[in-house]
Amino acid sequence: MLEKFRTAKAQEIERLKRLAREDALPAPFAGPRPGFSRALLAKAPSAVIAEYKRASPSKGEINATLSPGDVASQYAKAGAAALSVLTEETYFKGRLEFLDAMTDVGLPLLRKDFIFHALQIRETAAFPASALLLIARMLENANELGELLALTHDLGLEAVTEVFDENDLEKAVQAGATIIQVNNRDLATLKVDLGVSRRMIGKKRAHEIWISASGIQTGLDIAGLTDLGFDAVLIGTSLMAQGEPGTALLKMIQEART
Repeated sequence: MLEKFRTAKAQEIERLKRLAREDALPAPFAGPRPGFSRALLAKAPSAVIAEYKRASPSKGEINATLSPGDVASQYAKAGAAALSVLTEETYFKGRLEFLDAMTDVGLPLLRKDFIFHALQIRETAAFPASALLLIARMLENANELGELLALTHDLGLEAVTEVFDENDLEKAVQAGATIIQVNNRDLATLKVDLGVSRRMIGKKRAHEIWISASGIQTGLDIAGLTDLGFDAVLIGTSLMAQGEPGTALLKMIQEART
């Protein structure tokens, strides 16, 4: 699946290379970027990163009728610590402009996409994202991942490094990643197993922030992952599949606290 996603980004990379040759890359965003890790720690150990997600390869179209601004408002009122914004166009029906549309609520925004080239990071910096996603498995080695992490930080953003197994985690740690997201989805079968998070959490180090993503359906799931030691969870499909994602989020947060 990751190779399919990589291929889908080829035109984007070429567009950015052309802009770079013409010295026409967009200027960095000049406004405020709320602290991503700070927001998670403020609501840890059960912080929720609520996601705006219109479609996915496993589910197809999820909900294309809800606007990014409306969903951002719902999530903020329900108590989300931060917002994840799917910007990938081919498989997730996202757009970078969704970031602009979700800033009014004041929560930090995570750009969730398939980012593996420095120019993608520079383009992200032109938008009001506070953080971006780097998938360890999409980078050839720890040095390559480390270079992208350094560039992200130099441009004033934070990086969430996603891992699927222990090999990915070793690469992330060697690269200097400190915000680790464990994806519970098997890329080969697209099946989800929270057991991945249960197995991986024992590798967490004291100075790291850990997020569990994929397959979180209930407040009991949040509570269980919190008890294991996760600082935050990222929830997308199970919220966006509802007519009112904010109401669904509030119910899950309240259930997690009881």
